[in-house]
Amino acid sequence: MTDAKIRLSRDHVLDLLGKMMRVRKFEDKCAELYTQEKIRGFLHLYDGEEAIAAGVIPHLAPQDRIVATYREHGHALIRGVPMNTVMAEMYGKATGVSGGRGGSMHLFDAERNFYGGNAIVGGGLPLAGGLALGDGMQDTGSVTACFFGEGAVAEGEFHETMNLAQLWHVPALFVCENNGYAMGTALARSESQTDIHQKAASYGIPSEVVDGNDVVAVEAAARRALAAIRETARPYFLECRTYRFRAHSMFDAQLYRDKAEVEDWRTRGPIVRFQSWALGAGLIHDKDVADLEARIDAEIAEAVEFAEKSGWEPLEDLTRHVTAEERPEPPTPAKPSGETVEMTYREAVKQGIRDAMTRDGNVFLMGEDVGAYGGCYAVSKGLMAEFGEDRIRDTPLSESGFTGFGIGAAAMGMRPIVELMTVNFSLLALDQIMNTAATIRHMSGGQFGVPLVIRMATGAGKQLAAQHSHSLEGWYAHIPGLRVLTPATLEDARGMLWTALSDPDPVLIFENVMLYNRTGEIDSNAGPVDIDKAAVRRPGKDVSLITYGGSLHKTLEAAEELAKDGIEAEVIDLRVLRPLDDATIMASVARTRRAVIVDEGWRSGSLSAEIAARIHEQAFWRMDAPVGRVCSAEVPIPYPKHLEDASIPQVPAIVAAAKAALGKG
Repeated sequence: MTDAKIRLSRDHVLDLLGKMMRVRKFEDKCAELYTQEKIRGFLHLYDGEEAIAAGVIPHLAPQDRIVATYREHGHALIRGVPMNTVMAEMYGKATGVSGGRGGSMHLFDAERNFYGGNAIVGGGLPLAGGLALGDGMQDTGSVTACFFGEGAVAEGEFHETMNLAQLWHVPALFVCENNGYAMGTALARSESQTDIHQKAASYGIPSEVVDGNDVVAVEAAARRALAAIRETARPYFLECRTYRFRAHSMFDAQLYRDKAEVEDWRTRGPIVRFQSWALGAGLIHDKDVADLEARIDAEIAEAVEFAEKSGWEPLEDLTRHVTAEERPEPPTPAKPSGETVEMTYREAVKQGIRDAMTRDGNVFLMGEDVGAYGGCYAVSKGLMAEFGEDRIRDTPLSESGFTGFGIGAAAMGMRPIVELMTVNFSLLALDQIMNTAATIRHMSGGQFGVPLVIRMATGAGKQLAAQHSHSLEGWYAHIPGLRVLTPATLEDARGMLWTALSDPDPVLIFENVMLYNRTGEIDSNAGPVDIDKAAVRRPGKDVSLITYGGSLHKTLEAAEELAKDGIEAEVIDLRVLRPLDDATIMASVARTRRAVIVDEGWRSGSLSAEIAARIHEQAFWRMDAPVGRVCSAEVPIPYPKHLEDASIPQVPAIVAAAKAALGKG
């Protein structure tokens, strides 16, 4: 074999061969079951790449973490995830390793620190980087191993992760399983630089190429890499050049490569190659191979029987594991001191961050310009000097990357606050927010959660034109698995963060840009606030004005104008856009029998449409008028001040809508 430094005993040879054969035979059975329609969805097989998982994973410690791809059956089995539960997951049964929620592409096992497969190409890279970041910050000594294919290196998340991993010195082993084809496109057709390890090396990461079909070479490289990581607590990169013998997935007709090419590679496959060498060297014999096959076949038969006999998750469990089943009790309101202090909304947010950092050493803030610059909106000014660069962490302009790092750090026990400078920039991180943060609890059957807080500025009014004036909080309120907050008062700006950091699920906080300079009085003893309920900011009996965030104060002003005409408007501050507090909304419209929703989002497909629908579904027969809406105009937000003002909700429009609901328009 290729590396004389590894002395191969008979037992070690049998162990390596057995691991690879076990994966191969398991997947052969899965392919058969797929044709019988017992396994459905996408099925991506590891056939031909077994030497990589077999060479790397046994050298990881139990406390080390693994992030894999959608082709992760081999990684899970070699990590020690029981075959019975893996097979049951392939069937989608309740006894599956992910409770049947993940299927073939999403195997999770918290007990073995197996953080799952990821169906998004490159999507697991920032997650792995964040897990390693957390371990580095806590000095646990653990390593995170991240497996991904060569197709991922074209993704921005690959480059963002490599940069951050080296910049922040995270203890991560990145293993590229280069099988030559990103689905159906050969590497040379999609990459100008096909020497992948050089891409990692360009970021300063120690990197090497290894023959991914030589299990001993992979093992030797893994030992070197892990020894280096444990010594330096810095990342290492392995490019393992291999080949997948089967199609990209069972749906793939494989029209992009010749059968002769596949057969040629099969003659050099990792199992036949290692087995032939071991037999020729006299380390094992034909009977040993036969015994291995018999034991594996028996284990597979038992796994199939287990899956076949296992039950399905009952329909009444459909909504389980979307969010945590247990959440902390709502905070006890702080006892008023009787003394108030004047401060801006900006300062209230800052005080919330400072409180969190002081109370919990696992809390840290990360984002673009949050440190030395003090934050785009000066929210974090001075905090780096107070808490240090490790906890007030400036990031590069790589929203997907550093948001994913925050997700990973949260998943391993840290309490990150990720600041995305503006809501439009959050779209660059939408993959990580929606496909990982919001789904990992559900896909893992409740094994993993992401107690992450993401803050971002939202809204129009500062003449920032169409690309910096969005109000997209309603979009995020559409996504199950997230909690969406919109603090509009000083008390909420200061206290929501406190409670959000105690939440077991990802929480998004949207801070309207027009509130940062707003000044008011706040009790000097202000503390944590509830993040479940809407609030009645002004009682009334004639019409319910339902709003949130930057529109709250306009709506309160509109209520004052209406009062001059004898109209008593009740103002509801939603505060929480997901989950909506239906009870407070319906109680209000039951009193007033009329409703107007004020929403800075666009009308089409908006949050206001959702609230109106719920009112019609739950309170239609109590209503005396159709639900009215005041929303932003259906245009990109203009730059000129007079057009910008005309495009978003303003007091006269709110007053007019309320009067229309009362038949006084």
